[in-house]
Amino acid sequence: MRSAQELSQEIKAFLTGVDPILGHQLSAREHARCGLLLLRSLPPARAAVLDHLRGVFDESVRAHLAALEESPVAGPPHLRPPPPSHVPAGGPGLEDVVHEVQQVLCEFIRANPKAWAPVISAWSIDLMGQLSSTYSGQHQRVPHATGSLNELLQLWMGCRATRTLMDIYVQCLSALIGSCPDACVDALLDTSVQHSPHFDWVVAHIGSSFPGTIISRVLSCGLKDFCVHSGAGGGAGACGGSSSQTPSTDPFPGSPVVPGEKRVPKIASVVGILGHLASRHGDSIRRELLRMFHDSLAGGTGSRNGEPSLQATVPFLLQLAVMSPALLGTVSGELVDCLKPPAVLSQLQQHLQGFPREELDNMLNLAVHLVSQASGAGAYRLLQFLVDTAMPASVITTQGLAVPDTVREACDRLIQLLLLHLQKLVHHRGGSPGEGVLGPPPPPRPVPFLDALRNHVGELCGETLRLERKRFLWQHQLLGLLSVYTRPSCGPEALGHLLSRARSPEELSLATQLYAGLVVSLSGLLPLAFRSCLARVHAGTLQPPFTARLLRNLALLVGWEQQGGEGPSALGARFGESASAHLSDLAPLLLHPEEEVAEAAASLLAICPFPSESLSPSQLLGLVRAGVHRFFASLRLHGPPGVASASQLLTRLSQTSPAGLKAVLQLLVEGALHRGNTELFGGEMDGDNETLSAVSTPLASASLLDINRRHTAAVPGPGGIWSVFHAGVIGRGLKPPKLVQSRNHQEVIYNTQSLLSLLVHCCSAPVGSECEGCWGAPTLSPEAAKAVAVTLVESVCPDAAGAELAWPPEDHARATVERDLRIGRRFREQPLLFELLKLVAAAPPALCYCSVLLRGLLAALLSHWEASRHPDTAQSPWHLEASCTLVAVMAEGSLLPPALGNMHEVFSQLAPFEVRLLLLSVWGFLREHGPLPQKFIFQSERGRFIRDFSREGGGEGGPHLAVLHSVLHRNIDRLGLFSGRFQAPSSSTLLRQGT
Repeated sequence: MRSAQELSQEIKAFLTGVDPILGHQLSAREHARCGLLLLRSLPPARAAVLDHLRGVFDESVRAHLAALEESPVAGPPHLRPPPPSHVPAGGPGLEDVVHEVQQVLCEFIRANPKAWAPVISAWSIDLMGQLSSTYSGQHQRVPHATGSLNELLQLWMGCRATRTLMDIYVQCLSALIGSCPDACVDALLDTSVQHSPHFDWVVAHIGSSFPGTIISRVLSCGLKDFCVHSGAGGGAGACGGSSSQTPSTDPFPGSPVVPGEKRVPKIASVVGILGHLASRHGDSIRRELLRMFHDSLAGGTGSRNGEPSLQATVPFLLQLAVMSPALLGTVSGELVDCLKPPAVLSQLQQHLQGFPREELDNMLNLAVHLVSQASGAGAYRLLQFLVDTAMPASVITTQGLAVPDTVREACDRLIQLLLLHLQKLVHHRGGSPGEGVLGPPPPPRPVPFLDALRNHVGELCGETLRLERKRFLWQHQLLGLLSVYTRPSCGPEALGHLLSRARSPEELSLATQLYAGLVVSLSGLLPLAFRSCLARVHAGTLQPPFTARLLRNLALLVGWEQQGGEGPSALGARFGESASAHLSDLAPLLLHPEEEVAEAAASLLAICPFPSESLSPSQLLGLVRAGVHRFFASLRLHGPPGVASASQLLTRLSQTSPAGLKAVLQLLVEGALHRGNTELFGGEMDGDNETLSAVSTPLASASLLDINRRHTAAVPGPGGIWSVFHAGVIGRGLKPPKLVQSRNHQEVIYNTQSLLSLLVHCCSAPVGSECEGCWGAPTLSPEAAKAVAVTLVESVCPDAAGAELAWPPEDHARATVERDLRIGRRFREQPLLFELLKLVAAAPPALCYCSVLLRGLLAALLSHWEASRHPDTAQSPWHLEASCTLVAVMAEGSLLPPALGNMHEVFSQLAPFEVRLLLLSVWGFLREHGPLPQKFIFQSERGRFIRDFSREGGGEGGPHLAVLHSVLHRNIDRLGLFSGRFQAPSSSTLLRQGT
């Protein structure tokens, strides 16, 4: 212990800075040690000594920065070399003093922490704040506060003086952490408010050292200060920043200010500290915030008699989230799980029921703002939670899980305010009209909530289509806002989702309503939506059921437009235009492996308008091929009732151009005669049983082609001398019979009539002809029938295509035996050929172009009847029917005069040799009067071609009727009544019959 006289001299020396004994000026080191002596011995001098030590530390920091300035190497502090050895790290002569100050203060803290720790912690933290702010802009070696926090932290922790102050504060906090750390944390908050952002490095270091304590105590101190600044009641009047006493242009200010209050609120400092800690200690912050929330609910209702801190917790947390997006993002992920239990919502409702209406409105506005700022995966979950709470999907709720009506009403109001707030943000996100006049316009303000919903358009559309009370109206409105905000990406996507998922007219109307709301804001919406849907279809990302539904809905929209009745005609017309521009992309869908997709595509294309200009050849041929394939596939799977769409499509394609008509007719005939479709029309299945049986035996190596090649190097054509006809293979027996069609006869007739009806519609004379509106069968176009005839010849006998139409002598048939047999076999295997011949015969002179087929079939029948040894024709039913049909067809096509054309009526009453004689007379007539188109004349009053046999020498039958009359005379007992049918008529009668 020093005496009073010694203390008096030390006080005098400390105050004057002069040594009282020697009389010289005290150095900085001696002056500081004098102050430390007084600090140890004279407690009342504590404030003065600590204030003097501020200068010591300031001088030490200045010396450290000066040493860095003298360093020749620039760069970050951790990359710079140490200062020269002759310069102390803490400044000349002050390093020992700084060390002694640390020792003295640490002794005081260890001896009496309750008394010294609050004082010393406040002194050290305030001094660090002053030093950080003072030297922030005075030295170029000090990094800017808004730059890298790590560089700033390394600089100050490399200085002995500031590192010592940090160690002193950490020791104070460690001493009080178990009892009452509020004093230390309160000083930290006060200094952070005054010296931020230069003080952020201190907050970051201390928060990383004591995350649990700092987070909890910072929140606790911030809540207490919030209670003081927000009024005695702890309400939210000030936190909203919208009270009548403090008007502001910003509805959500960063830090509230109470009028007349000089002390700055600490909430901004709390936000800054927690913001620094959120990156590394986000879980701890989240747990602490949720703990405070639950504690406030468990503490009782929001009555004025309750604890103020508990009453102000909810407004305090709302204000923190508004001021810090980082804190909002930290808790948004678990916020839904925290609020889901009905008990929590009930407690929250009870907690808030004691607040005044004005404060509740302020908190509701804050909640709306916070939801609009929610981001990440928690945004969509939060939306679903609000919607489920405001309007449950089902009115039947499990007992114990029901939400109070007041909570539902509050969530309902929150959603409505949220939609209104989002609408304002979306439609005014470009700023006010005056912004950007003197420079480039500012970028659009982002809306985090809508940004987070970009990836949930599909889920929103699915929820909207459920049509559950008011829920779908909210979600539909949100889809519209999202489409405008993210244009042009989400609008076409949302429209595509609605069109591909709607299953009823009510659900489809949602797409039309969305389009009506967006058509003003988004240009080119439908083309983008159509292209995106087609891209998803062809990429395989849209499942077949949704693809089929999309196409059906499009067809329904276009159909509404064409009917001109109720329905969204504008949307249907626009989609029709888009579809007509993408016919090449829609045509492959007719070949889709999924039947429902192909059928839906046919329904759309059947009513889709074609482009105003003519289709290109590639588009036309692609559509015709796909449409013909769809026709036969539908006929096979669904029967005639299922071919309506394909038939309508092919009929429309045939009317586009003459090339389209020819392509449709050619592909239809070829498809009907294809081996895979013959059984639909009563034909035999062309299963190559001969080949199959040959493969299954050891003698399968026999090849007719190889045998013929042994005799000649060239491959012989049909009808050559090396052609071989056989009924089997020696050693293996006869060829196995071909498979017979197994379809019902009525079904075959129905299928045939469907095909013929389509061909008749395609071949019908164009609208506007003179015979339009007359009774009777439709007039067929001769050119269309000619296309069918040419296709028949090419399909049945390709090697005879383009042959002469003139009828050769009878002996010529000996050179075409093979071809005639092949033609006869095709007619027997495919009964449809006779029906197609009847169609061709209905439009003279088109049957002339089937001359080679008629000649081959007639030669095959003559050969059969010549070889027949049966007493009557009933033993050969097919040949009898074929003979009758052949003569009737040639008579219908005006290749035979009426007298000869009626002879088939008596074939069933004659013997085979008599039938052969009559057919030979037909052959002779056709040889003399060949089936040539130039023999027909056009009759304008009837609108069709006729043939006047009276103008041809012997055209009425002449000598060829003698054979017929002889046969009638021989069978006069049975055929006498038919004699009137075989008399050559007069010229006028013949002309009338021809017409």
